[in-house]
Amino acid sequence: MKIEIFEMERAQSLLENRVKYNLSESGVHPYTLEEFLKSDEIKKLLSIRLGYGQTNGSDELREAISRLYPGTDLDNVLVTNGCAEANFITIWQNLEPEDELILMLPNYMQIWGLARSFGIKVRPFHLKEELKWGPDLDELKGLISPRTKMIAVCNPNNPTGAVLSESEMKEIASLAEDADAWIYSDEVYRGAELDGEETPTFWGLCDKVIISCGLSKAYALPGLRIGWLVGPKKKIEEAWAYHDYTSISSGILSNWIASLVLEPERRKKVFDRNREILNENLAVLEEWIQKHKPLFELIPPRAGGLAFLRYNMEINSTELADKFI
Repeated sequence: MKIEIFEMERAQSLLENRVKYNLSESGVHPYTLEEFLKSDEIKKLLSIRLGYGQTNGSDELREAISRLYPGTDLDNVLVTNGCAEANFITIWQNLEPEDELILMLPNYMQIWGLARSFGIKVRPFHLKEELKWGPDLDELKGLISPRTKMIAVCNPNNPTGAVLSESEMKEIASLAEDADAWIYSDEVYRGAELDGEETPTFWGLCDKVIISCGLSKAYALPGLRIGWLVGPKKKIEEAWAYHDYTSISSGILSNWIASLVLEPERRKKVFDRNREILNENLAVLEEWIQKHKPLFELIPPRAGGLAFLRYNMEINSTELADKFI
């Protein structure tokens, strides 16, 4: 099978660990283990035997994740190697060639390229700049067809930092339900809201919902490579079988650390630290934008570590990025 090259990831991978200032970074400045773990926890970490562990994620971690989604338990959760594996499994498991996937844009483009490589028809619906990066729900309605099997959203959104209102979420859920389509909701920025008000999850808005999330963005722990899927128990049990063909399991050390991260007090502490960094950095960016108007414009993000700038220059964005190197 031929694949589409994931152009953005290729470009980032070549340079992101070699530059002094990485303007493409989409998360928060990551923790070190020394910053995050207490001395007795570091000692415990060093004593863990390096076996495979539970291949669908440790019971402790899956129970901790389930507490974030009302009405679920550990059997609603599959732990994956980051959200990238969660995305791969979800598209592979739930869509067939010639099915239609409606995908919110702008977005992280892994699903776009992956689905097209599988022979799935991807139909974009857009967040609109004139709506302050709100969704064009009329466009979404017009895209739904009998072949629509999934509507994929990213909320809070990568890269705009926009957050759907509860009424918009309910409308999207209603449209998916009427079409008998799955909602696949990427919620990896949930918890990185700049005002501290955590975005509601799509979980529970209709029956056919799958959530992906992980520790890479809002938790500032991308190196742990911990992601997860939350869905109906039968769907998650089936997804585990697909996981057997991908990575088999996530790392046992990462599972243990992740279970600590999701302790309520520690989770709040992580979010408070990250929110402070995000607000400080956004203030610096907004000051810079003011000095360079009308060359650059910005609708400020409400969540996450990215801002989606408009630049008013007659130059291709790839060429502009190359000039920053």
